[in-house]
Amino acid sequence: MGRKVTVATCALNQWALDFEGNFQRILKSIQIAKGKGARYRLGPELEICGYGCWDHYHESDTLLHSLQVLAALLDSPVTQDIICDVGMPIMHRNVRYNCRVIFLNRKILLIRPKMALANEGNYRELRWFTPWTRSRQTEEYVLPRMLQDLTKQKTVPFGDVVLATQDTCVGSEICEELWTPRSPHIDMGLDGVEIITNASGSHHVLRKAHTRVDLVTMATSKNGGIYLLANQKGCDGDRLYYDGCAMIAMNGSIFAQGTQFSLDDVEVLTATLDLEDVRSYKAEISSRNLEATRVSPYPRVTVDFALSVSEDLLEPVSEPMEWTYHRPEEEISLGPACWLWDFLRRSKQAGFFLPLSGGVDSAASACIVYSMCCLVCDAVKSGNQQVLTDVQNLVDESSYTPQDPRELCGRLLTTCYMASENSSQETHSRATKLAQLIGSYHINLSIDTAVKAVLGIFSLMTGKLPRFSAHGGSSRENLALQNVQARIRMVLAYLFAQLSLWSRGARGSLLVLGSANVDESLLGYLTKYDCSSADINPIGGISKTDLRAFVQFCAERFQLPVLQTKTWG
Repeated sequence: MGRKVTVATCALNQWALDFEGNFQRILKSIQIAKGKGARYRLGPELEICGYGCWDHYHESDTLLHSLQVLAALLDSPVTQDIICDVGMPIMHRNVRYNCRVIFLNRKILLIRPKMALANEGNYRELRWFTPWTRSRQTEEYVLPRMLQDLTKQKTVPFGDVVLATQDTCVGSEICEELWTPRSPHIDMGLDGVEIITNASGSHHVLRKAHTRVDLVTMATSKNGGIYLLANQKGCDGDRLYYDGCAMIAMNGSIFAQGTQFSLDDVEVLTATLDLEDVRSYKAEISSRNLEATRVSPYPRVTVDFALSVSEDLLEPVSEPMEWTYHRPEEEISLGPACWLWDFLRRSKQAGFFLPLSGGVDSAASACIVYSMCCLVCDAVKSGNQQVLTDVQNLVDESSYTPQDPRELCGRLLTTCYMASENSSQETHSRATKLAQLIGSYHINLSIDTAVKAVLGIFSLMTGKLPRFSAHGGSSRENLALQNVQARIRMVLAYLFAQLSLWSRGARGSLLVLGSANVDESLLGYLTKYDCSSADINPIGGISKTDLRAFVQFCAERFQLPVLQTKTWG
């Protein structure tokens, strides 16, 4: 007879240093997991304090408040009768570690520190943490008195250790460890670990979901077993967007797929799986079995608890499924849109200001905001009370319920075409038509007076008046004149962002959106302090090629025919 287990993994929108909010979201996820019959709940990396604390990890208060949240979780009746796997920083022997704390019924079973830290690209974990380098070794961690009084434990195991329940064995990986050449799950699986968990803080990059799915399915394909991946979601006060994408896999197949882009703060995935399927799968791989006879054993923490329950209490065994991937154009419409919403509601500003030039880059930024408005309306329609509350706070209207994305866009996005004597009627027309179609509050203005004023100051002091090359000027004069126009647009953008709502009798200020794509940033093909200067830049990590495809996608998805013109540049 098979031993069927129900396991749960989560995607949580945790905020850096929002200890009370993070606690409530963790508690809600545990409650949902229990309601679905799960006996093991896995959460994202550093979920108690939020992943993006940065140098606040150096502060003792961050560690203290994390321990206080852990104590509150241990003491909550919600966490009883389910193994809870939570992430937080731990100071052990004066060394700070990125850890998983696994507990059951007010007892801490083990603390597992991260062994491979992410320290390239966008990550700087070695700045705040030290990796645990002692493979398959443990020490005793002396609990703080606040936890001793609660758990009646003085010390708990700390190190590279796995958990042995009555019916199976569970091992932990933390984010980066899945991506390393010799991941811990390899030797864990060879040593009889049947369930591998991975708590991640993995940010969104176009097409990254393919790599995640490949890594997880390959891990369970070669070695057998069940794999749970949890992930952070939202911006976490950072310039990155963490895209959820939680999953559950077994023996090379996916059994549960979480959303990659969602405005829900708490998402819980569960699957009911048969451990006998794992055991028979492992036993049939002779090369794997030969390796298993040579592997060094892991220390085990034994717990008198079973993940399996009576057959009549379980849901039917989950079926394998095909992973549904988003096209890159869809990822651009959803990922940056979710990030903009998260950033906007946390900033407590009243919306966005976007210089709309009539070109593809600023059009893409406008479309991302419009996509955000579509997501907000859909979330409200589906009953997401948190999104409704957030949008009511943003527009300063407690009775407001967004239904039409165009109407919402008019409240949250101000676009502005800043014309000069050198601007074309074509770009002016494109910008105006796009603003009308998405519903943004649109402004048309001329910057010529401001440009002439600046040049007048220069001429007054030097006796020289620069000219464009078309009028006989040098290349230096031509470049300087172009840059003056671009930088004046930046100055005006910030002025209007701060005061345009004030001039209309509305509350708050706006965040300035940039529209410099990644190619321009890498090549330096831009004017410093023009569109490259902004509060946030939703297309800053996207290539021109992908942006062109995205704009055409938006023309069809959002019915914006102005974007289909062949001359859109």
